[in-house]
This record gives sequence, C-alpha cells and structure tokens, in this order.
Amino acid sequence: MKHPVRRWLLGIAAVLVIGVGALVLVVRSKLPTDEEVAAKIAEGFEQRFGVPLKVGSARWSLLPMPMLVLSDVATGQPRPITLRQVTLRLKLAPLLHRVIALDDVEIESLVLPSASVRAFRGKGPKPVEGAAPVALPAPWTLAPVPVERVRWRDLSWIDRRDIALAYDGDIVFDPQWRPRQARVERAGLASPLPPARLRLDREAGQDRWRTRIDVGGGTLNGVARFETLANGKLRVSAELDPRQVDIESLVQAFDRRTSVAGKVSGHSTLVAEAGSAEEVSALVRNLHTRTTFSVQPATLTKLDVAKAVSTAGISRGGRTPLDELTGTLDTQGTDNGVVLQYSNLKARSGVLTASGSLKLFNRKLDGEIAVDLVDGVVGVPLKIGGTVSDPELSLTGAALTGAAIGSAVLPGVGTAIGARVGQQVEKMFGGSKPKPNKPAPRR
Repeated sequence: MKHPVRRWLLGIAAVLVIGVGALVLVVRSKLPTDEEVAAKIAEGFEQRFGVPLKVGSARWSLLPMPMLVLSDVATGQPRPITLRQVTLRLKLAPLLHRVIALDDVEIESLVLPSASVRAFRGKGPKPVEGAAPVALPAPWTLAPVPVERVRWRDLSWIDRRDIALAYDGDIVFDPQWRPRQARVERAGLASPLPPARLRLDREAGQDRWRTRIDVGGGTLNGVARFETLANGKLRVSAELDPRQVDIESLVQAFDRRTSVAGKVSGHSTLVAEAGSAEEVSALVRNLHTRTTFSVQPATLTKLDVAKAVSTAGISRGGRTPLDELTGTLDTQGTDNGVVLQYSNLKARSGVLTASGSLKLFNRKLDGEIAVDLVDGVVGVPLKIGGTVSDPELSLTGAALTGAAIGSAVLPGVGTAIGARVGQQVEKMFGGSKPKPNKPAPRR
C-alpha cells in the first residue's frame, strides 16, 4: 500500500511542477524581453525629460521575487549622469492585485555632475496633487508606500569646481514619502579623519525628526521639521547645536580648506522653502543657515595679524593664536554657489583684541577688522582680501598714509595711531567711494 501512495504523491508533485512551469512560460511569453524593457525605459525617459538615455542592459525575473536590474545607464549629455547598476525588487503579493510596491531599490556607483543635474530643472510634466509621480496604465496603482527602502553606495556629487564627493546611505519610507529613518555618510574618507555622517529618526508619525550629525570628532544634534504652509509652500527647518567640532577635520571631510583651526561650539538654525512639491530641489538651492559660534582656543593658520599691524603693509602667511574667536555665520544658497557672511566677529588673545566682518563667496575674501592693541588703547583698521588658500591683510589707502605719518612722528605705536587717524580721515571724505570732479572753491 505504501508504494501506490508514494507514486500518487509523486504524481501530484510532478503535475504541480509542470503546472507552475507552464504558468511561468505563459507569463513570460506575454511579457517583453530584456532588450524590449531597456528600449522602453530609454524611450519613456526621453519623452518625459527631453534628454536621451542609454541603458546598457536590463534583466528582469518573476521568481523567486519580481526583480528588475539595469546596468551601465548614462544620459546623453556633454558630461553624462552615469549609473553602474540599479536593482529594483518588487513585492509579489501586491503585484498579484495590480498594485506596485517596491520592497527595495539598490543603487551602485551613481555619478551626478552638477551642471548635468541642473539641465533637468523644470523639465517633464508637473505632478498633479494626489496623483502618482509615475503614470500607470489602468487598473494598476501605487501602494501607500510605493518604495519601502532605498539604499545607495558610492553616490558621487561633482560640484561647479569639479570636486567629487562620494556618499553612502539608505532611507526607509513611511506613507507620503516621509522618511522613517535615514542615514547619509561620507564615503572614502582617509583614515585619520573621523567619520562624517547624518542620521534621522522620525518622531511617532510626526513631521519631526531627531537629527544626529557626527563630524570633525564632534556632534551637531537637534531636531528637523517639515511643514506645508498656508500658501502651499514647503518649508524644511532645523535647530542644531554644534559641540566640539574640529574645524579643520570638518572641512577636510568635504575636500575643502580653512584658515581657522580649533574646535567650535554654538547654535545653528536652518530654513529652506520651495514654492510647491514640484520644486523640492529648490529647498537645497534656497537653504539659509545662521550659526552663532565660539572657538576656544582658535588659530588663524594663514595670517599674522601682529605682522600686518607692525609693518603697515600687505601681509600674507603666518599664524595668529587666539584665546577665543566668536561671531555669527550666515550662509545663503544661490544658483552660483553659497555666500558666507561672518558678522560680529570678535577675537581675543594675550596681545590683541579685534572685531570685524567678512564675506566669502566663490573662495574670495572681502572684509574688515579693527585690531586694538594695548587693551583697546589703539585701534588699527585692516582689510581682508585674497582667497581662502591665499588670504592677505592690508591697510586701506588713507589708513596706510596715516600709518606712514605716525611712524615718522612716533616710531612703533605711532604707526598704529597714524593708521587709526588715517581711517577717520578716510571716513570723513566718504571712504573709498569716488567723488565727482568739481572745481576747487576760491579761498
């Protein structure tokens, strides 16, 4: 009796295997080939954005899990956006009910030149409120959470100065494309540099995220918010508290250089607004930050303030140790870069105090400081110019003349007194603004 039962069970299993195999063959016969999928994706991309797209290869499968893999993707631009591989894994159960739900999207080696990315601004149809971001043929729909998770490795952003920065990260989504958790980390940092990473954790379904940033051996922790304003605009804001962040390590993590060394602490606010949902990229371009900071101790690594005062001339290079440097930093994103404006700058050391302001844009420096010697008895006006890599200090024209006279009358401190007098004379006659030529009045 056992043998007939076993043969019966084996016969049922064989029928099931043959049935599943036949079903897969029937399904595959009605679906496009890999080449047709690649061609369809390239065609749809160009129709939507007006930019040609080359897909090196496309592979898809139904079992054991619906999956689509695109390799060697590149846009048809002078400097193309390139993607080595993207893998999309779909959930099978919703798919049987004609609902699109991606379990995972994995991106490997995506290169984004900034100029090529800007070419996509304003292209493609504008999204309609409540509609899916991708047009689907009826009766197909998107799930409440269309994408469960996005992971990327070696995503490189190339800025206007041709500096490439690579990032790893992942995002887990809630409904309405709200990140439940997110992590972004600078990839490929040299071993002496501490990690640079951002982590977000959503607070109980609210549009608030606990924000933790590790950079420069210190932290910037706080809260980030997302709001839809009454006028329909979108606003992203954050309150962060920098604590003991090493300035040199911070900027080196993003392949930049600085003229100030030390560990900074303070308080930062970030605000960015966009007109509507289709202008989300404007949030990055319009980002405004304000940071009140204190660096104790601090060092000006490329300027010697004492030398500039004593010589009353242009000074480059050198170092200036400071007991403390405080001030306010405002940054404003623009289409041509980020403008950094330092105000209420105050520096203190055993031999001098100073106050002033500074503007930094496209690596060019433009500012003024007043250096007080001998506990504020004498003030010396200095101009800050040059670039971040080659800053310089100098006296203004009238101040320089006054310094020469002061040095002739009273060597040493007379130089500083003369410079101060020269600055006041310069202000009385309108500073460096050109005056119209007028005939001299008769005496």
